Amino acid sequence: MDKVQVEILGLSASPSTGGAYALLLKEVYGLRRLPIIIGSFEAQSIALEIEGIKAPRPLTHDLMKILLDHLGATVAEVLIDELRDNTFYAKIKLEVSSLTHEIDSRPSDAIALAVRTGSPIYVSEDVMRLASFVPSSEDVEEGVNPEEEDEFEEPKPMHEKRPISKEGRIAELQDQLREAIEKEDYERAAKLRDEINRLKGTN
Repeated sequence: MDKVQVEILGLSASPSTGGAYALLLKEVYGLRRLPIIIGSFEAQSIALEIEGIKAPRPLTHDLMKILLDHLGATVAEVLIDELRDNTFYAKIKLEVSSLTHEIDSRPSDAIALAVRTGSPIYVSEDVMRLASFVPSSEDVEEGVNPEEEDEFEEPKPMHEKRPISKEGRIAELQDQLREAIEKEDYERAAKLRDEINRLKGTN
């Protein structure tokens, strides 16, 4: 089977799909993009790992990785290999004691595991031909998702008498980030981390 390696380009809320998220994959050695609609839990799991946010207790995909590590199994690759009735299908290729096993999986679970194990992500050429697109312009900076910026609603401080400095705002957001992680509100934690990174990147 012909396959192409892809990487995660972006992840954003998809209002038209009832709270689901759009995961955008990019061909590593090409221009094609492949959008996949995934659930909010899987989107949060992928986003948290990419952002380096560690949950106080293992999430489902963290637990999967821990189990594989203890069993001596390695995720060789994940492959999105089929598109049927507008639904994507994937396989996780495991190597255990010189034996190879292919496990059926949803693409979102396979990718959430791949980002934790550093495993390559592939898409079959047939699926890319059916569902991918080539962007009309390469001028948009990769990895920046304008929808996510609009999605973050900055908390309004009460009884504020004077403008707060950027450093003070970052410290405030970091406190909120710690609180969100402790409460296991990972969606808010990911948004707060995005806002902190945005502020640190501005002069």
